[in-house]
Amino acid sequence: MSSEWGEKSTADLMSRYVSKEMGYGVPKEGWRICLAHEFKEKRKPFQAKDVSLSNVWEHVGLGIRYLKWWYKKTQVEKKAPFIDMFGAQPLRQIYGAPLGGIGGGTITRGWRGEFCRWQLNPGMYHYKTVTANQFTVCLRRGGQTVYQQVLSVERPPTLQGWNWGYCGEYAFYHALYPRAWTVYHLPGQNVTLTCRQISPVIPHDYQDSSLPVAVFVWDIENKNDYDLDVSIMFTMVNGSGHKDDKSGGHWNEPFHLEKEGEAVSGVLLHHCTTVNPYTLCIAAREQPDREVSHQTAFSPKGTCSSLWSDLITDGRLDSPTGSCPPTPRGEKVAAALAVGCSVSAQSCNTLEFCLTWDMPKITFGSREREHIRRYTRYFGTKGDASPSLSHYALTHYKQWEKSIEEWQRPILRDSSLPSWYKSALFNELYFVVDGGSVWTELPEDADVSGGVRSEEGGLPAQPAVIKEYGRFAYLEGQEYRMYNTYDVHFYASFALIMLWPKLALSLQYDIAGSVVQQDPTERLHLMSGRYSPVKAKNVVPHDIGDPDDEPWQRVNAYLIHDTADWKDLNLKFVLQVYRDFHLTQDSQYLRDMWPICQAVMESEIKFDLDGDGLIENSGYADQTYDGWTVTGPSAYCGGLWLASLCVMCKMARLVDNEEKYQYYRDLLDRGSAAFDQLLWNGKYYNYDSSGRDLSNSVMSDQCAGHWFLRASGLGEGDYQAFPKEKIQTALKSVFDLNVMSFAGGQMGAVNGMRPEGVPDRSSVQSDEVWIGVVYGLAATMIHEGMRDEGLRTAEGCYRTVWERLGMAFQTPEAYCEKGIYRSLAYMRPLSVWAMQLALNTSQKDQTTSAQTGDIGSI
Repeated sequence: MSSEWGEKSTADLMSRYVSKEMGYGVPKEGWRICLAHEFKEKRKPFQAKDVSLSNVWEHVGLGIRYLKWWYKKTQVEKKAPFIDMFGAQPLRQIYGAPLGGIGGGTITRGWRGEFCRWQLNPGMYHYKTVTANQFTVCLRRGGQTVYQQVLSVERPPTLQGWNWGYCGEYAFYHALYPRAWTVYHLPGQNVTLTCRQISPVIPHDYQDSSLPVAVFVWDIENKNDYDLDVSIMFTMVNGSGHKDDKSGGHWNEPFHLEKEGEAVSGVLLHHCTTVNPYTLCIAAREQPDREVSHQTAFSPKGTCSSLWSDLITDGRLDSPTGSCPPTPRGEKVAAALAVGCSVSAQSCNTLEFCLTWDMPKITFGSREREHIRRYTRYFGTKGDASPSLSHYALTHYKQWEKSIEEWQRPILRDSSLPSWYKSALFNELYFVVDGGSVWTELPEDADVSGGVRSEEGGLPAQPAVIKEYGRFAYLEGQEYRMYNTYDVHFYASFALIMLWPKLALSLQYDIAGSVVQQDPTERLHLMSGRYSPVKAKNVVPHDIGDPDDEPWQRVNAYLIHDTADWKDLNLKFVLQVYRDFHLTQDSQYLRDMWPICQAVMESEIKFDLDGDGLIENSGYADQTYDGWTVTGPSAYCGGLWLASLCVMCKMARLVDNEEKYQYYRDLLDRGSAAFDQLLWNGKYYNYDSSGRDLSNSVMSDQCAGHWFLRASGLGEGDYQAFPKEKIQTALKSVFDLNVMSFAGGQMGAVNGMRPEGVPDRSSVQSDEVWIGVVYGLAATMIHEGMRDEGLRTAEGCYRTVWERLGMAFQTPEAYCEKGIYRSLAYMRPLSVWAMQLALNTSQKDQTTSAQTGDIGSI
């Protein structure tokens, strides 16, 4: 894709910016947008009415069964469905980088500065902009206030005693996650404010990365020839805009904490709900030349002019002592914190704020068990950690920034990488934090082994990595509410294994423990209309549960398909086990997982119906697209099978089991021959081997198995499942057809394409683009020396999502060429980190990587 197109789309996001001020310390790379920008294209979420007539007929049974289930769930049980086909979130083109570390809950700020997306209750999202949560600036000269403005472009119907309507043409937002900058040029004042937002999301850090905190650093540039006194006021409502904000009993109190020669002060906002109570805290650092003042409580309704007058009078707040009384039912309460300093003529000064939220103990929807969040290991479980968290954040954020800059610098400085890619790589990481993520301590009585001990071919009851690093779970998507959805985690897992490998391994142990478990409870599966067990033995679960139920205790919240028939889940487990070992060299992990891998492979072999070494599909048997039936061996699942046999051969050698090596080698040799014979057509691998009209469709993800082999240092020599020249020919066909023949080559790769160059519309999802699949495809191309094609393929997705459709920090699972998208804020696009792994690998000397690929037995 031409750099001219990239420059044009970036410039378009900034076209309404009228100031020449570029802020203080704002980096060059990232996602940048003027606060006055309006996205022209408005898309709608996929709904039942978007299904074509031919597909409606095929899915009429599913529709009726889903409707009955949905009614029972929402109207009888009063619960939120794990996928709500009738209540998809409308597209709000407003989101910016979320606040907070991993697994402690998140608060998302919009790129215009609003506090607008909340996930304090684990895994449950609440989309509400809280109007009173704002930053306000006050400029004083010679003892007189000359300018006071809420730093918001909004003009709300409430709080009309405040000065709203900041002109967005004088401000821009810049995100390079986990930091973001907002630059405000104050019209007519010759003053520029740069607000830098910092969250402690630091690779290979398992302490500070868990903290529910964010820091706001305000750099104030005074370009005048006279001194100014500048105050920033931070206002916050006790709550999240949820109806329980008015449930009564909430109260605020000021605090001051001094330790280790540093002092912080602020206001604690105690949110006293029956379930999952928490404390919000706004705080600032006390320094000799800074004045910190507060208003413990004000009512965020009406004109609220008294708070405004309090600040405008002298640039500070009244600072009453003592706590406010608990709120009566039906009323809300808010608090304010102001920090002021003097800024000399033609100079700069800095103000620092912190926001924390302390919800140490959590229960999920079933209320059956209490879970303890990871950060409590360092700050306690009593719910009184907010002052200490604030103190720690305000005294450590500079070290966080140093660590973040050291991590990002080599990539940002690599001039061979395009700017859009650098933005995609870091900004897509938001989902590790804002994917409904939970990071909890392993309870002392927990047994993750599923009851099968190590000596019986199972796992330790409490694997060391989970005891030390805790349990981690993230949602398939903010709208697809299932934790650790495994077929999607297959793609997203690259971010975890590369940046927080201990969390990736912990998740794998949890999945492995559930493999050996079974739940014979019969339930209706909505697609087939048949009753079958919730969980079969020696089968990887689809997910580990719904946050509105009891994750880890009850797996497989997904009840559309019977996932015991899904061939790809087991294969994806095996492939991830070896990929993770390859990247971590954790030999204990490999030893623990080897018997589990053998068990799941044995449960797959029964699908080799004709003994040719290749498993076969029937119905919805792999990651195919809803409504796209697979018959016989398929490119996708067959490819994953061969790749799994390949890594089983490698692992058998590593554990010194020659008998198993020969067993899997025989299957691999026979299966590879059958795969080529049944599916290769000279240009690519056919979708499946059924011989039906559409079996020769071109699937964008047909080389997924080979991708994982290359990501694992295999795919060549003794550990090769696919001929190199055929993989490269197939990738070229996918690039020519699925990428360049779709939407002018500017929207990534469509899932299914007919060989004549038109999208396959035979199923609900075959004419979609799946962003996370495209990033994986791009990684495969890079591994195979097709770097330019890989980057161009991925660029189409980034430009579409972040620059055209206004879906920043809510990258969806899918979009079509026109009109619709599906499932906002989705896990799979974290696979962009697979591209970085491919780039890292391709830069290494090939002989060195060949030597390190075989490390002998363990």
